[in-house]
Amino acid sequence: MTEWEREAENWVRWARTPGHDSYWYYGPSFFDQIVPEPGRRTLEIGCGEGRVARDLRQRGHHVVALDSSPTLTSYARRDDPGGRYLIADAAALPFAEGTFDIVVAYNSLMDVQDMPSTVAEAARVLQPGGSLCISVTHPVANAGAFPGDDPDAPFVIEGSYLDRRRFEGTFERDGLRITFRGWCYPIEDYVRALESAGFLVERVREPAATDEAVASRTSYVRWQRVPMFLQIRAVKR
Repeated sequence: MTEWEREAENWVRWARTPGHDSYWYYGPSFFDQIVPEPGRRTLEIGCGEGRVARDLRQRGHHVVALDSSPTLTSYARRDDPGGRYLIADAAALPFAEGTFDIVVAYNSLMDVQDMPSTVAEAARVLQPGGSLCISVTHPVANAGAFPGDDPDAPFVIEGSYLDRRRFEGTFERDGLRITFRGWCYPIEDYVRALESAGFLVERVREPAATDEAVASRTSYVRWQRVPMFLQIRAVKR
């Protein structure tokens, strides 16, 4: 059983409670500034319960989405019967070379065990000139923490930002609880994986928390000083 399969029911509740998850506030900037206009075919890697794929389809993309969790894939199919959702390994994609002109990996590259191989597979299934659109928890955010919810609380890095390391953290808020497990990489590791796979980085964004996010939960004001996410668009040469 995969780690996300164990947390599937918790994730569905977490992700589908309106305004609960950061996606509600950071997703729009990703779609507006990182994802290009719809093309022939878009692949989403690590679709979970399907919210990114559904939003891509609403924006005119012809989407194929995949995840390693059968439960999450089942939820995605149930809520989007017109979509195409597959159970597959992101490091061994079941598609021919050049099948897609856009690949989206929204907060999934930090969850896969072999991030460089997943990036290389994304390059293989992209046509030349195609775009890989990435969002990950910002490596700086992964390296440290705020000691409290005070808006002026310092951000403290106690270990090494530069180390690749496992991450596991349990979060509980408003009666919902989930454990996130994945990997922490410095920015250089992501860029090296893109370089090795033949990508050129075209756009980088470090979005601050929006005023809407702060209005919903005052602790978000801290994330107007430190980036919570790193968003990248890279183009296959």
